[in-house]
Amino acid sequence: MQIIVGLALAKKIRQDIKTQIHDLGFIPGLAVILVGADPASHIYVGKKEKACVEAGIHFEKYLYFHTEPPEKILDLIEKLNQRDDIHGILVQLPLPSHFDKDLIIKSIVPKKDVDGFHPENIALLDQGQAAMIPPVYMAILELIKSTGADLSGKKISIIANSEIFSAPLAKILQAKGGEVKIILPPFENIEETIGLSDITITATGKPNFIKGEWLKDGAIVIDCGTTRVGERVVGDVDFESTKQKNGWITPVPGGVGPMTIAMLLRNLVRLAK
Repeated sequence: MQIIVGLALAKKIRQDIKTQIHDLGFIPGLAVILVGADPASHIYVGKKEKACVEAGIHFEKYLYFHTEPPEKILDLIEKLNQRDDIHGILVQLPLPSHFDKDLIIKSIVPKKDVDGFHPENIALLDQGQAAMIPPVYMAILELIKSTGADLSGKKISIIANSEIFSAPLAKILQAKGGEVKIILPPFENIEETIGLSDITITATGKPNFIKGEWLKDGAIVIDCGTTRVGERVVGDVDFESTKQKNGWITPVPGGVGPMTIAMLLRNLVRLAK
């Protein structure tokens, strides 16, 4: 398998974004709200902050204890919605269980929905219209594109835990000519489906779940899974068992993650423009 080095691709995109920001004539602003002490969430926000600082983006971080009343977060979002110097608002997920995630996301005005999760933006996406596409979907498209593959006519499998992730992505891929099959728990006939797929995209959070011998020869594998196992972070794909296969694969870490952050910055610049 050839490695799709997301870090290198992301670095090039972030350099281009830095140039675009310089040409804007003003500094885009991103506000990130983080509730609770989830270690992974704090790591992700830290990486986003570092990327913003390097690109010349104004970054504001709002940290709250998990005991904070949801009304306080809604009040903050309302204030950020009104500020001209903040062009994008992001609520880091997951939220504590007593929060209504949909209500929180819906409170962000669509024109500042840098993550692309607002119902209006999702509806536009479903209708095939121009919308703010979630950064992780854009990252997947860019990583596939980097291999030189054309999506038209390709058999694509999406392995995921729910349709919340898989359904919008499937629509995007179908719009580009892909023949998409979604596999949800209990993952029936998964080996057969993956064995016929030109492109496999996985986001299950099940470490080393997908084996190299299941993959079609020459397949492109986009691994969105991230699970900490001991001192290591691993993906959904058993990376070691893919080494003797032909094709392309994203590593974990260093694949989808850095590209998703780069796409987040690209979305912010688009909102600022």
